[in-house]
Amino acid sequence: MKGLELAEKFYKEYGEKMIDENFSHIKQYLAFGLAGSGSECLGFDDNISQDHDFEAGFCIFIPDEDLVSERDEFLLERAYSKLPSEFMGYERSKLNPVGGNRHGVIRISKFFKDKVGNEKGNITTDGWFYISEQFLLEATNGKIFCDNFGLMTEIRERLSYLPEDIRLKKLAGNILVMAQSGQYNYKRCIDRQETGAAQLAMAEFVNAALKVIFLLNKKYMPYYKWSFRALKDLEILSELSDQLEYLISSSNMKNEVELKIEIIENIASLVIKELEKQGLTRASSNNLVNHAYSVNDRIKDSEIRNLNVMYAV
Repeated sequence: MKGLELAEKFYKEYGEKMIDENFSHIKQYLAFGLAGSGSECLGFDDNISQDHDFEAGFCIFIPDEDLVSERDEFLLERAYSKLPSEFMGYERSKLNPVGGNRHGVIRISKFFKDKVGNEKGNITTDGWFYISEQFLLEATNGKIFCDNFGLMTEIRERLSYLPEDIRLKKLAGNILVMAQSGQYNYKRCIDRQETGAAQLAMAEFVNAALKVIFLLNKKYMPYYKWSFRALKDLEILSELSDQLEYLISSSNMKNEVELKIEIIENIASLVIKELEKQGLTRASSNNLVNHAYSVNDRIKDSEIRNLNVMYAV
């Protein structure tokens, strides 16, 4: 069973009753769900995932002390810890008294402070550049089963995706990395018989291509070990998964080098077609460098547009 489904079933069977019977006086301020760290919050958990940090559990998100007191927070934590220690064959771990738990009672302000550096999810322009998309995804992933107060949902909607100018700046920079590493440096490294450098160039190309594809889909890219898994669920260019995987898992024998160069150009062509479809480029060549600068020119905010094209990489 998937962790999200398990969490919601546990909440429905035991959590709702616990709140109705003991916390009706603050129920209006509470939100319940599962979000944050862990493959289960992305829906990517499997049998291997269950070897650590996997249990029947859910989150109780509460606002600040002016609405839910420290005493009520303590009582909520105690009541949550007394819920059945096993559910549907899965044992629950004990809550850490010093915090850092993925489940149980969590202050909304602390949750967002930990993820994006701001208690209310208000991010500055600079913040949008330096906060990892992994953490933006952790702030907005999973599922909120019930949000009586609405604050958790409001902040998550605010963080649901990058502002458009930030997306374009990241897109431009990563397209340029694709050009430099894949269309230019990979073959030069091979010609110099610098296979280690060639492999690094290929890794740079694939990583940048992944970022570009997620940006074109307007989706946050997850932690690197889940990037290929998440790629397969995207609507745009998900069909490139096998080609990208081949580029970093094959050797650099002569016949493979020729195929890799062909794949690089195919990926570049498909990315350019999508840029054109989204109206993000006016360049006409198959050289990704030209398209990177054309995307950068689409940025409306002059301060962001005039930053180095690689600023957001």
